[in-house]
Amino acid sequence: MASALYQSIEILSRDKGIEPEVVVGAVEDAIALATRKYYRTQENMRAEMDRDTGEIRAYVYKTVVETPEQVEDEVNQMTLEQARELAPEVEVGGELRFYKDTTPLGRIAAQMAKQVIFQKVREAERDTVFNEYNHRAGEVLNATVKRLEPMDIIFDLGKAEARMPKREQSRLEQFAVGERVRVVLLRVDRAAKGPQVIVSRAAPALVQNLFQSEVPEIYDGTVSIKAIAREAGERTKIAVMSRDKDVDPVGACVGMKGMRVQSIIRELRGEKIDIIEFSDEITTFAEKALQPAKVSRVSITDLGEKQIEVIVDDTQLSLAIGKKGQNVRLAAKLLQWKIDIKSEEEKRQEVEQQMQAMSGGPTTAIEQVTELGEAVLEKLIAAGITTVEALADMTPEQLEEVPGIGEKTVEKISVAVRHYFGQYEEGEERPAGQAPVAAEAASENEEAEAETMTRTPEAILAEAAETGTAEEVDDTSSEEIAEAEDEASDAFSDADAREEQIESDNDSVDSLVNDSQEFSDEGIDSDGSDRG
Repeated sequence: MASALYQSIEILSRDKGIEPEVVVGAVEDAIALATRKYYRTQENMRAEMDRDTGEIRAYVYKTVVETPEQVEDEVNQMTLEQARELAPEVEVGGELRFYKDTTPLGRIAAQMAKQVIFQKVREAERDTVFNEYNHRAGEVLNATVKRLEPMDIIFDLGKAEARMPKREQSRLEQFAVGERVRVVLLRVDRAAKGPQVIVSRAAPALVQNLFQSEVPEIYDGTVSIKAIAREAGERTKIAVMSRDKDVDPVGACVGMKGMRVQSIIRELRGEKIDIIEFSDEITTFAEKALQPAKVSRVSITDLGEKQIEVIVDDTQLSLAIGKKGQNVRLAAKLLQWKIDIKSEEEKRQEVEQQMQAMSGGPTTAIEQVTELGEAVLEKLIAAGITTVEALADMTPEQLEEVPGIGEKTVEKISVAVRHYFGQYEEGEERPAGQAPVAAEAASENEEAEAETMTRTPEAILAEAAETGTAEEVDDTSSEEIAEAEDEASDAFSDADAREEQIESDNDSVDSLVNDSQEFSDEGIDSDGSDRG
């Protein structure tokens, strides 16, 4: 029959959920440590507990070596010769025990043993909890609220306590002690001082478990949950897909008159839930993910980086983005793609800028207009006007819309731009050394024309051959060039002759017209009657 001490150890083991052998080992280690402290010795010491009588005996043991040269620790080792004087049957490597009397152990030694036992039991208990819950991460558990702390909530899982940090709580939820709730097991923190099981009410796995409980089609696999994006206490987006073409996945999750989804919303204390039909086509999926906003079009901008561009109507932009960007942020989490959302007006302006950049020539920095002054330049650049060309295209009304620009400043800007392009009105003095832009261009054209006039026909033809506008220049002789010039001259002479003939015919026609007019005037009286 087991002793009363061993029966108490069994009761403690059942309460703590650990093996009795672990507690017995803790008691033996505690007695051995207390005995060593009492006798103030460094000898190796152990303790044994008799389960029938409950007696605990402590002893010192020494290891047997063969020769004196092999003795490394005189306190804990002895030679074979010395050992056989005490125990003739002992062999090398064996141990000799020397029992110590534990009767004199006082209150201090007992208190020390008690602390060691409690420490060993706590360590064993934590190991048991770790082995019980470590492999169950992501599982939904039923828990009871045990106590409320300033930042954390402590739950009772039955075999262990669990802690829910502030970041894993929903802002909509308030709990009372004794309330039963469902929580998601996140992880087991072995190094934590308090409860080492960490649970959450903000994890997407909680929503998934609630849908599996409320929707039979999800439980039996007809409808599957493809993705979940959640901001606890605010909104959840869930993408579902049906394996049966006759089953509507969204309708199955919503239920008759919304009964199924409403029960889940009540469990989550009023959190909004958007149920979306999943699509393998990313553009179609993006349109549905941004609901309730209506999307005009979706295009993939970078397939490698998983980035898409979404265009919405100007009136739908704020709805698509959502409060504090929540709608587009959840949609991006659901898609696992980056979303660049723009309105129709923003896209139009972007396209116009791209077209201007493609069609327009080189642009000039606005700082080149020196008459504007630093203050005006800063205001224009802050408004996004950075080139002279853009400034020149603006109307006075558009300039007045720029913050800090008034009527007088608009006139100053107009004069400065006009002077930059070399346009001076009568009475305005042109600064020395400044030439108009048009004059500079004309000067360049004149230089190019002069250079062309001074080149020989052979050089011109050679250049044409290099550019592909003439062929076989190298094979053309000077006689052939002369003949070509004569033919061209004859062609010009023939043209001149034709032009002279046309002018002669025109003169003849004019002469006939004049003669007929004179004859008509002679044959008619002033009163209009014919004199003939």
